Amino acid sequence: MTATVEQESVVAPLPEPPRSVRWEPWALGALLVGTGVAYIWGLGASGWANSFYAAAVQAGSVSWKAFFFGSSDAANAITVDKPPMSLWLMSLSVRIFGLSSWAMLVPQALLGVGSVALLWATVRRYFGAAAGLLAGLVLALTPVAALMFRFNNPDAMLVLLMIAAVWAMMRAVEDGRTRWLVLVGVFCGFGFLTKQLQVMLVVPPLALTYLIAGPPKLGKRVLQLFAALGGLIASAGWWLAIVELWPADSRPWIGGSQNNSILELTLGYNGLGRLSGNETGSVGGGGAAPGGAGGGGGMWGTTGITRLFESAQGGQIAWLIPAALILLVAGIVVRGKAPRVDTQRASFIVWGLWLLVTGLTFSFMAGIFHAYYTVALAPAIAALVGSGSVLLWRRRETVWVRIVLAVSLAATVAMAWVLLGRTPSFVPWLRWTILAVGIVAAAAMLIPAITRGRLAVAVVLAALFTGLAGPSAYAIDTINTPHTGSIVSAGPGVQGGMGGPGGGRGGFGGAGDGGTRPTGGAGATRSTGGAGATRSTGGAGAAMGTPPTGMGQAPGAGATPGAAVTPGTAIDGARGGMGGSAGGLLRGSTPGAAVVEKLEENADQFTWVAAAIGSNSASGYQLATESPVMAIGGFNGSDPSPTLEQFQQYVADGKIHFFIAGGGMGGGMNAEGTATAISTWVTENFTATTVDGVTLYDLTV
Repeated sequence: MTATVEQESVVAPLPEPPRSVRWEPWALGALLVGTGVAYIWGLGASGWANSFYAAAVQAGSVSWKAFFFGSSDAANAITVDKPPMSLWLMSLSVRIFGLSSWAMLVPQALLGVGSVALLWATVRRYFGAAAGLLAGLVLALTPVAALMFRFNNPDAMLVLLMIAAVWAMMRAVEDGRTRWLVLVGVFCGFGFLTKQLQVMLVVPPLALTYLIAGPPKLGKRVLQLFAALGGLIASAGWWLAIVELWPADSRPWIGGSQNNSILELTLGYNGLGRLSGNETGSVGGGGAAPGGAGGGGGMWGTTGITRLFESAQGGQIAWLIPAALILLVAGIVVRGKAPRVDTQRASFIVWGLWLLVTGLTFSFMAGIFHAYYTVALAPAIAALVGSGSVLLWRRRETVWVRIVLAVSLAATVAMAWVLLGRTPSFVPWLRWTILAVGIVAAAAMLIPAITRGRLAVAVVLAALFTGLAGPSAYAIDTINTPHTGSIVSAGPGVQGGMGGPGGGRGGFGGAGDGGTRPTGGAGATRSTGGAGATRSTGGAGAAMGTPPTGMGQAPGAGATPGAAVTPGTAIDGARGGMGGSAGGLLRGSTPGAAVVEKLEENADQFTWVAAAIGSNSASGYQLATESPVMAIGGFNGSDPSPTLEQFQQYVADGKIHFFIAGGGMGGGMNAEGTATAISTWVTENFTATTVDGVTLYDLTV
């Protein structure tokens, strides 16, 4: 007995060492090459994608200070509302290859290929080649993954880092070496520098998995987890410390904060505020019903246990959630009598807790929530489906295992039936085909004679079709559709979806609504407005930071000035684009050639060629001119930066050439921004000129 315990404290042997199979290198090559081609295909059509981040990428490509802080402009007026790590790879690419949508977005696609490869390696090590390849395939074909690995939001980098943390944790479960735990902490710390507290959702699953399955004795396991915490603090803390200690008057304002503090941003707007809905500077609260039962009707949709399956999120991620949960329970049961340090059971625990903790948090968080956040669930679902289905298939001679396989397949059929039913005009035959094939495959799973020999191959192929046909169709639609704007969603438009008002592919400022995209083909660097762009009529004082009762500014066709905006309705008659050519709260500006030419006049004589309310409004002008444009008030126009006095001093010093009317929220909701005061001062002291429908104020005359 003593010898057994002592051996357990040293190493956890792999229960079924993966064997090399002849077809695996070819299959892996096809998976990775196919993923790369799919994610890179037609990237230029999305233009600047989320121009909020694109502007920061451009700034970081020409200014190392902007690169370090994640500034929205190269003159370092204000940062984006996230740490900068997700911007660094894109900025380096643009610095090397020049400013273009391709230079910015290809690194994101490569992060997707890397995520698929790392997930394959992690799952394969414990469950074999077939499981690893299936897990990688499921991740690659998840609709929201196909969206976010072709977009410039921080989520692509975050997903790769979270998978890396699990990979390192599982290596620690194997041999109990502290260095692996430290590496887990480093990956989590880098995740913090990517999207702050969201990475912390995987920390409890990682820690609990090691406490349960780590080889050393309990006391040492606890100490090793403190070493992991040290790695996290060191890998994230160095940047936080520099930002906090850097003199505030010589660095940019921390976007998203009300007190110019990265710690405030971490714990408030990007932290606990996301859970409670109490987010200063947010454009709206959550939807929790009184008593926490869920089901409210807030800006970000209803909360509750069914949130991930509702119209806005279902087609993004929900296809295989029921199967993943079933296979999670079955996998743990199969490994129930294995030693405590069993790596297969540890794998189920870490992926299962990842899915449960993150999924429940997303379901009940009352603050800002977007459908694309669900990409954080994709690796866990893929790993559970890959490892669980292969593990159970190898034990299909057992009656209860066949029943579980049949039930998981039936649940997948039901989920596909519901999700495809929400888009009845989208490949209408697919829903019925999945139903027919799935029923036959589920029934075949129950018959031992069919699951043996050559017929077993047909059953496997039918099961793969049942599980992957729906998400594959949505992923293909996503790949073939340009996506721009701040809020995007994958797949065809769904009635009642909350990718933005009216739902749909691009959400606010999304595909088909005139969102920002360069013209002139792939890699174009000038943005002149996509087809269907809604231009504002301009005019003195138009949309100058005092928003209508709703959320937008400069409403276009189909919007009534002063009318409230209700989720599920279009704002400018074009799938929810907010604002005209001057941009708005959630859509980047789309300047015409005449405006760009005007802004470029003597551009090298000014620190900022222009200032505009809100980061999205400023972004398009900056990307078009490749010169700094000050984003007054940050993303929502609600940050108190700059103050009126600071802005007046900038103008007196001749640092700002033009003020551009229109833009973000002005004072914002639940915030006391300075944009309205600045707008009022400008309109009272300078003369308006309209160029291409955009109202400009020359601040030098």
